[in-house]
Parts: sequence; structure tokens; C-alpha cells
Amino acid sequence: MQDSFLTIFKKICQYNNQGSFEGWMKRITINTALQKYREKSPLQLLTDGVSEEFEEEVVLETESVNVDILLKLIQDLPDRYRLVFNLYVLDNYSHKEIASLLNITEGTSKSNLSRARQLLKKEVEVYQATAQKA
Repeated sequence: MQDSFLTIFKKICQYNNQGSFEGWMKRITINTALQKYREKSPLQLLTDGVSEEFEEEVVLETESVNVDILLKLIQDLPDRYRLVFNLYVLDNYSHKEIASLLNITEGTSKSNLSRARQLLKKEVEVYQATAQKA
């Protein structure tokens, strides 16, 4: 986050008042985060043996889950799944854009998103079961 702000402050003169300022800052922040992931190289995006056409819709029952808890569960996802999940769900990138940003195939992006949703659904169910017992 700090590196993003430093980049924004250094390049503020390059903002040309076209489009929203927030969107410009968001783009810098996302690109900075992706650059950090590439430098550290902890992110191993895998297909997990899943077909390129694989995309399973997982429905999350999150109405009874606090937003803070849900965000915590998302942050606890493995890096390769969390990054694709955040880019697709929270930042509204397409699988084609994600594939381009991360140097993966669209199928890998789709399968990592599906796996993230499955893991998140499982964690939400565990949380809900624990909350009901309390």
C-alpha cells in the first residue's frame, strides 16, 4: 500500500484529468501489488489439473456473515486464489484481463476463481456452524 501511495505522489503530475482520479489511483495500486507479487514470486498459479473450459458457479450464502468476517476469510485464501478472486469479484476484471495481467491462461483464471469460491464457501459454512453453536 505504501509503495502505491509513493508511486501516486511521484506521478501525480502525469494525471491528465481524463477519467476519475480514484480509477487512476486504483490502477496504480493494482499494478503495484501485481508487481510485488511477481518480484517475490510466491504466487504459483496452477490449473490444478482442471480443463480450460472449467467454470463452476459456487453460490455463497453470505447474508448472515458480517462483512469484516467475510473480508478476513477472503484474505485467508491461498495467494493464487485470492489474487484472481479479488481481481474478478472486487475489481471487476474479466478473465481475459486477469490472464494478461498474471501471464496465465483464461482457463487457469476461471479454475482459480472457482477454487477460491469453493474454499470460501467451505470457510463460510464452518464460520456459520461455529456461530450457531455459540
